Amino acid sequence: MADFDTIYELEEEDERIVSEEHLVRYCPDPVVMRGAGHITVFGLSNKFDTEFPSVLTGKVAPEEFKTSINRVNACLKKNLPVNVKWLLCGCLCCCCTVGCSLWPVICLNKRTRRSIQKLLEWENNRLYHKLGLRWKLSKRKLQHHLEVFVLVVFMDAGCCGSAPEVTTHTALYM
Repeated sequence: MADFDTIYELEEEDERIVSEEHLVRYCPDPVVMRGAGHITVFGLSNKFDTEFPSVLTGKVAPEEFKTSINRVNACLKKNLPVNVKWLLCGCLCCCCTVGCSLWPVICLNKRTRRSIQKLLEWENNRLYHKLGLRWKLSKRKLQHHLEVFVLVVFMDAGCCGSAPEVTTHTALYM
């Protein structure tokens, strides 16, 4: 008789787990921050606005948010002037080098993106994962042939799976 009770309890447990899997979970829309600078090189703006989005009120301190944005802006400030100089040099020599002179700026831009992604990963591990937030550098289409990089803050990253996609949400733009 005790064996039947055990089986019955396991079936009840399985039904509860299955019913929880079918429940629709609410996942808040991500906050998207566009570049606020006046120079954009290959879609990467030279700075992001430090204004605190009201959507994040109660989730993270405004000082922590501003510190994180300032770190990203410092990385951009350090790397983008060099990228712009190489871009101008590459454009001037483009005809003579059949476009090969643009490779250095493409590689430098890729390195800048990687350093920002590593910085955001460090910020996530240091603070934001504990708060249920996740920062990411993401590419967004502006027009048919124009793409820019934006900072995306996902809220409650664990509720929607390990890697929620930006395209499945209606994003809040800053």
